[in-house]
Amino acid sequence: MKKPIYSILLNGKELAGALSPYLSSLSLSESREDEADTVHIVLDDSKGKLALPKRGEVLSVAIGWADSGLVDKGTFTITEVEHSGAPDVLTIQARSASMTKEMVERIEKSWHATTLGAIVKSLAAKHGLKPALTPSLDSIAIPHIDQTHESDMGFLTRLSKRYDATMTVKDGNLLFKAIGDGKTASGKALPTAEITRADGDSHHYHVSERENYASVRAQYRGTGKKKHLSVIVGGDGTHSVKVLPEIYPTKEEATAAAQAELNRTQRSQATLEYTLALARPDLMPESPVYVSGFNKPDIDDMQWVVRKVHHEMGDAGFTTKIDLEQSEDPVTNRHRERFQKA
Repeated sequence: MKKPIYSILLNGKELAGALSPYLSSLSLSESREDEADTVHIVLDDSKGKLALPKRGEVLSVAIGWADSGLVDKGTFTITEVEHSGAPDVLTIQARSASMTKEMVERIEKSWHATTLGAIVKSLAAKHGLKPALTPSLDSIAIPHIDQTHESDMGFLTRLSKRYDATMTVKDGNLLFKAIGDGKTASGKALPTAEITRADGDSHHYHVSERENYASVRAQYRGTGKKKHLSVIVGGDGTHSVKVLPEIYPTKEEATAAAQAELNRTQRSQATLEYTLALARPDLMPESPVYVSGFNKPDIDDMQWVVRKVHHEMGDAGFTTKIDLEQSEDPVTNRHRERFQKA
């Protein structure tokens, strides 16, 4: 039998051994979206021996299997503490650390003759974070953009959506990555996960035509008599066109927004939710995944990438649920052939 293991440090002090007799469940959710990663810990306090932690205290969490070791999942700040009963239960919720209060304060600022990378690096320095950008995003020119009554977090999130990127704050890093980048904060490639149907307890595959647009139209400000001009990305520009409601300042920004939206709609056509009977703590958002054993080419031959992952450790065992979406990254035929023969 595989044995799940974990490590929980509170302000640097290891608690796993002390908490082990009381642990009912430990769950950890990671997302590539602008949501914070979260840790949820439920403890049996029926004997009344547990002290209540303080909000703002920092947890460092790692999970794994005894035969393969722990996987570091980063640091989290305790945001909620709940005690209920009878029987008495202590519930602790924590969110990924490094999210300062200043990042959510609304400010007024204008940015001129700059680049996307310069903006991200400036805001990272402002909040004491280390920037990690995909190189292709670093040099994107931004002639002018206003941050009007908008927090730095909200502004960065808006920029990430406009340029088809993910923006998160984790372990002192401000990550601004192109979707499909497939690299860690340090620039190392995320390993490809190979999963068979036999690895899972349940799955849900879904494909939708609801947003199957061939192209996207975005408008931008014109000059003279033409107040608004437009640009179309994808398709032939005459069929299945999605029109974005926002008017962008420049043609370049309109083009980027249209491309990002087209990419998003293409990725969202096919999704796969998969619950693994034995947890894969190594999986994280943006991990590339290949699946097999479904005997459905639309599933087995698809290129997948992790959008969200939820690890759960408790009485029911140690499981991982992954939300996958269609990936735009190319797949080498050699890898696909090797995996399908395995």
